Amino acid sequence: MKTQLILNKNDAKRRRFVKGLAAGGVVAGLGLSGCSSTSNKVAADRGVTVGEFSHEPVLKGKVFDLNIDEQRVNFTGRSRIATAINGTVPGPTLRWKEGETVTLRVKNNLSVDTSIHWHGMILDYRMDGVPGLSFDGIKPGETFTYRFKVNQSGTYWYHSHSGFQEQTGMHGVIVIEPKNPYPYKFDREHVISLADWTDEDPTRVYGKLKKLSHYYNFNERTVGDLVRELKKDGLKKTFNNRKMWNEMRMSQRDLSDVTGYTYTYLMNSSTPREGWRGIFKAGEKVLLRFVNTSAMSFFDVRIPGLKMTVVASDGQYIKPVSVDEFRIGVAENYDVIVEPDASQAYTIFAQSLGRSGYARGTLAPNSTMTAAVPKVDPVPDLTHLDMGMDMSNMSGMDHSGMDMGGGDMAGMDHSKMNMSGGMDCSDPMHASMDACKNQEKPTMAGMDHSKMDHSKKKMSGMSGMNHSKMDMGSDSKSSNRVTHAATEYGPHVDMRAEAPRLGITDPGIGLRNNGRRVLTYADLKNLYPTTDKRKPSREIELHLTGNMSRYMWSINGVKYADAKPIELKFGERVRITLVNDTMMSHPMHLHGVWSELETGDSNYLPRKHTVIVQPGSKVSYLVTADARGRWAYHCHLLYHMLGMFREVRIS
Repeated sequence: MKTQLILNKNDAKRRRFVKGLAAGGVVAGLGLSGCSSTSNKVAADRGVTVGEFSHEPVLKGKVFDLNIDEQRVNFTGRSRIATAINGTVPGPTLRWKEGETVTLRVKNNLSVDTSIHWHGMILDYRMDGVPGLSFDGIKPGETFTYRFKVNQSGTYWYHSHSGFQEQTGMHGVIVIEPKNPYPYKFDREHVISLADWTDEDPTRVYGKLKKLSHYYNFNERTVGDLVRELKKDGLKKTFNNRKMWNEMRMSQRDLSDVTGYTYTYLMNSSTPREGWRGIFKAGEKVLLRFVNTSAMSFFDVRIPGLKMTVVASDGQYIKPVSVDEFRIGVAENYDVIVEPDASQAYTIFAQSLGRSGYARGTLAPNSTMTAAVPKVDPVPDLTHLDMGMDMSNMSGMDHSGMDMGGGDMAGMDHSKMNMSGGMDCSDPMHASMDACKNQEKPTMAGMDHSKMDHSKKKMSGMSGMNHSKMDMGSDSKSSNRVTHAATEYGPHVDMRAEAPRLGITDPGIGLRNNGRRVLTYADLKNLYPTTDKRKPSREIELHLTGNMSRYMWSINGVKYADAKPIELKFGERVRITLVNDTMMSHPMHLHGVWSELETGDSNYLPRKHTVIVQPGSKVSYLVTADARGRWAYHCHLLYHMLGMFREVRIS
């Protein structure tokens, strides 16, 4: 069966776009043309309407011809060269069927090598598309044929695994129809692809970060912030707080390496000014397939006035969860169902984690209706607990200069503290604490800090604090205390989390206690029982490390070029614990096998292909090594990947 092309008539024309909300909250550029894609009203086999108002073409079938070329595009009012698939940026959405075998002939018309990785797909490692591991890459002028059986269903994506081509637009979405009926009902679906576009050459972006890691960060603290802090906290606390951060030579707003200063945030190829448009009809349940195809950007997604029921994570069904908002890391996918009111329009709002911009769309009964666009939330501050600081047994220390960030106490064991009132145990950020489980009334009063050693000016990037005598208690799997390898010490690592909190209950920096119901990893429960219920035979602890000022990234303090592969035995069950020793979130992607996230119920472990590890926190997941081969394992932030990368060998 040859590929069927589904393409809106206006999609054949390359539209011009304006730059979105940039640093400082200013919309730059002028709109050169509008967005008025014609509805194609494609009916899938089951009778569900798909692709309404989609900018991207859709390819269906079993045999696909994909041509990789340079393509001139204009997203910002300035013409630039992108890497296109079949002449579109991003590439076409590929629709497959579970159980079928697909053949994809990829022709490289570039002057450099290229590749395509089928993200989240369970397949033979030789079809995985990672140069140097699964194959040699696709040379200029050559065609490589991928062929594999589709053994799963759901929402996934594909992208280049060569150089920085992913940043230049070489990516697209995959939708796989299940063999069996969906476990939920919906009448219409839309694919929503989130991306970050820069007019700059990605090599220049990386070069700037290496020279000055905060080059794109315009959200540093200002005199106005200082005045507000003085009014709120007084001179002493403000001075102590600023002094501590300065001594650590770290920024509380080191949230994103690359920001809206250079990025235009896109939703289905549409800039914030024009906005993507999707329609629905009265009484319809609408499935929205969100995919974060960006290179470096996390997005916080909400639809004001509309609840979202999350039904799938990373292509896998979960027990439905109703939320107002969710964070989607680079390479993650979420499927949600909404039931909009036919009398109004809604804004799909995806603001960047660093609050430097947003992507947006409109969901409406017709193309003439619009909805208000919400303001971007205030820029959040990292706190000391985002650094994995150990706060127990720290008597004698003056806390007046420490910013705890409100809800940042998630995952801490307060059982050894004198707790005498003040904590709201109904808050999900605190519900997992021993104090709440025992219905105690905790405060920070009575904390013993006598074992603090301030004799050194700097220890683990935390201003001379000696953490060797501290104890954060334990979670259900292991103690909060962690062991740092000898390779983690040196100028290439500027921070080590001594007591990382359990990250699954924390919605994340900027989302804590914001008045909205925010999805956390603890909410994710697989819809079906865990298949492999064996206990892990061993545990592998990996630390995500780096030096932000020098823009060096690594695992256990060792960059990929100097690292040995991680060896797994075919068929074994292992636990991988990731500890984030940095102040940035990292979306970690293990190729070839599922990462079964430990969220509290071992009978319904959610299966993910990409897992966010928040600053100063840890997560763990179980892996069944059921796919022989050489697999990539890396942070999916494109400019971190060069160092924060490992090969996993299953044999």
